[in-house]
Amino acid sequence: MFFLWFYRSVCVCVCVCVGRSVITGAHRAAVASAVTRVEVLIDSFRRKQPFTHFLSFALNHPQVQQGFLRFREQVLELCGQDAGVDESIFQNPAKLHLTIGTLALLNEQEVTRASELLQQCRDAIRDITEAKPLPVEVRGIEYMNDDPSMVDVLYAKVTVRDGSEKLQQIADRLVEYFAAAGLMERERERVKIHGTIMNTLFRKDPSAEDKGASARPNAKDREAFNAKNILQMFGEVYFGAFELNSVQISQRFSTDSTGYYSSAGRVTFS
Repeated sequence: MFFLWFYRSVCVCVCVCVGRSVITGAHRAAVASAVTRVEVLIDSFRRKQPFTHFLSFALNHPQVQQGFLRFREQVLELCGQDAGVDESIFQNPAKLHLTIGTLALLNEQEVTRASELLQQCRDAIRDITEAKPLPVEVRGIEYMNDDPSMVDVLYAKVTVRDGSEKLQQIADRLVEYFAAAGLMERERERVKIHGTIMNTLFRKDPSAEDKGASARPNAKDREAFNAKNILQMFGEVYFGAFELNSVQISQRFSTDSTGYYSSAGRVTFS
């Protein structure tokens, strides 16, 4: 695909190939202008695309999966008559995860670039974890909107067992790196890491994923549920504890041999 720009009567030809742009021109200023224009166009295009990957901490440890299945069974038994509550809106236990941020990677070259960027973050991550796994606990639930009788997404709370903010620090650092590289939008100063356990998007598509904690899908795409009784009965429910030892770039709409999302890149904490 070819584009032409004119800068002070100088023609600049931009040849956009798969994964790269070739810009030629007679004057440096014209080429620099074209580079800026292409970067703006790509960034604008990326913002309009559905995300393809996301940075995640896996929560699908067997103990947490068992705790989640108990929670699901008890909610359906005790709150199954509440408006909008049914089995279809529960997360797949094998895909339980914390979302850090989403990525719209436009081609294989960008997937490779994102994977390489994650590897470049390894030392910074291990400085935070002291090159050890993080003992984490999954306990309690929360929602984000103002009305507990009209909830679209219910989240599990995850904390580091020593009370530190190491998990938050890793998430913030990763978003900082990926946003600086132009691969991710930084929506807030501190990342809202969230582990979805119930999502009304799952009614129509069990593989659906919210764009993030601040996403606002069209109301007509989902039917909210009444979470008042769930929050009252299970507000401090214990799902389990385990040692978290990695962060990965997860591919949307994919499944690996464990039932979790396929990885396009991973860094371990130890």
